[in-house]
Parts: sequence; C-alpha cells; structure tokens
Amino acid sequence: MNYIGSKTSILKYIDETIEDFIKPETNDLLFCDIFAGTSAVGKYFKKKGYSIISNDIQYYSYITAKHFIKNNNDLDFEKLKEKNIEPFEYLNKIEPKKGFIYNNYSLEGTTGDEFERQYFSAENAKKIDAIRVQIEFWKNKKIINEKEYYFLIASLIESADKVANTASVYEAFLKKMKKSASNNLELKPVEIIINKKCKKLEVYNEDSNILVNKIKGDILYMDPPYNTRKYDTNYHMLETIALYDNPEIKGKTGIRTEQIKRSKYCIKKEAINVLEELIKNAKFKYLLLSYNDEGIISLKEIETIMIKYGRYKLYEKEHKRYKADKKRTYLKNTTIEYIHCLEKLNDDR
Repeated sequence: MNYIGSKTSILKYIDETIEDFIKPETNDLLFCDIFAGTSAVGKYFKKKGYSIISNDIQYYSYITAKHFIKNNNDLDFEKLKEKNIEPFEYLNKIEPKKGFIYNNYSLEGTTGDEFERQYFSAENAKKIDAIRVQIEFWKNKKIINEKEYYFLIASLIESADKVANTASVYEAFLKKMKKSASNNLELKPVEIIINKKCKKLEVYNEDSNILVNKIKGDILYMDPPYNTRKYDTNYHMLETIALYDNPEIKGKTGIRTEQIKRSKYCIKKEAINVLEELIKNAKFKYLLLSYNDEGIISLKEIETIMIKYGRYKLYEKEHKRYKADKKRTYLKNTTIEYIHCLEKLNDDR
C-alpha cells in the first residue's frame, strides 16, 4: 500500500540506527511502534523476535496490526471448512451487492446525486460491499474467530486499495478511471507473520499521548504525522471499509464527518507541545523519532526538547521522496530522513 510517511523503504536504516545507538546484545526487548500506520516497522521487528506493542488511532491501522502483529499462529478456518468453504475462493466468487461503498463511492451509484464520485468501478464497489457484509455475518454467527476476522478484513483493505481510482490517497478521486482501477478486485490473503521468539504482542487503538502513560518498555519508536496532511481524510475510505458503519459523509469526496481523530501533530502551533509531552511521559529507556526535513517542527526544536531528558544523537539519510500524486511536479525528488535518538536518563520506569 502506498502510504504517507511509510517507513518500508528505510527499515534497514532504522535497524542500523538502533544497532549503533543502543547496541542491543539481544532481541529480547520490548519495542513499541506508537504511530503504527501500515505496521511496516512493527512487522520488521516482530520478524527479528522483538516483543511488540503496536498502536494507531486510525481503526484501519488497528485492524491490520491486529493481524500482522497480534496474530502469531496459522489460521485454519475450521468452522468454514466443516461447511466445505474455502474463504478466499468463496469471497472471490460472491454475488456483488449494492451497499454503502457502491451507493456513495462509485460513479454508477452516485450518478444524478449532488456529488458524483468515482473511487471504485461499480463492480469493484459492489464486490467490496458483498465481501465486507459476508465477513461481518461470519463473525456475528461465530463461524470465524477474532483472528480470522482481522485477517480477512486486513486482506480486504489491502486488496481494495489496489483497485482504488485515486492518486494513492483518498482525499480525492481521479476524473477518469485509471488502468489499475479497471481491474477486477481479487481478494488476496495478506502475509501471516509467525515468530514464537516474541514474548509479548499487544495492539492498541488509542491516542498515543494517552497510551504512553499506560505502557512501558525498552524502545519507543515514534513516527508521528510531520505535516498538515491529515490521515483521517487522506484514508477515510479505508476507515469506512474497516468499520463498515454507514457513517455520515460530506462534500465532493465523501469524507467522514467525524473530527475526533485529527492529530495535533498536524497543527504547527500544537505539534511541538504534544511531542514534548509524549517524550516526557514515555517510560522507555530509548526513544527514536523519525522526522524528515519537510516536517513542521524544526530540527533545532526537536534537539532542544530531547537534550532535556538525556543523551541525544541525530542520524540522517537521504532517500527517495514519497509522491502521493504521480502527476504533480515536486520541487525535489529526495528528502532527508532524520532519526532523533534519546537515551532517557534518571528514568523512573
């Protein structure tokens, strides 16, 4: 999935930074990915055998983390198999259904409405609706368990994203149907990560600055929003597929009307204060903050905060810039990814 701020391309850099700054003698450490997003960082360190705490305030991120991080076993779909049902084969052949996604986010479903939206082809929208309703039915009838439920929803989110008619984010749709959006949606299983060396795997769906007061561990990795782009609007479609709660929506793009998940890290006058609050309250020995050179908090401001609390070191690396809109002209093709490292002194964990 193309995702704003994704750390997939710099996972090795994060790992190398930890090796240099912390010099861990073992992977028997508790690593917290407190702004998890797509769980790219958490998945990487789960594979290495770290215990993981994963958190994100967006529900679609929580759903995917419940599968990628929390699930640590194979899934057999025993009750479905008793009915001679193979879940992915069944769901891929399911009869399309005109539901919330079709009625609000396909051109066919919205033709003649005040806002005609084209996030998905009509057939893909109906298939998303049908699959999502069926998964919920299986869960409510206890035909699938919680782990199987999160696995299927995570798979639907990933598969639907591949046929979305957007320039990577959902704050707007394209006027013409792009080639990949014309492909038929195929529900494909996402990766199952099993590592029995992990002693603890926990997943939360909370405000990071509230959660940090309830947890403790060895390494706190912080990857907050770094500019004014808000995840609740940029990924509102994934949130609605995850929740499937028939929300009130508004405007040309059909974003959810709720405002509760808008991050203070996206507001320049508030970002520095919530960042310091997070650092101050963290009951972790080591803190790592990913923040690039396009962030609304300056390099100097971050350094000033961190040196208050212990030993500080800055790492930097140039890498390819994330481009949400492939047609847009960007001023530069690379960014500098900084990792601010802090070893907290006088820690009262």
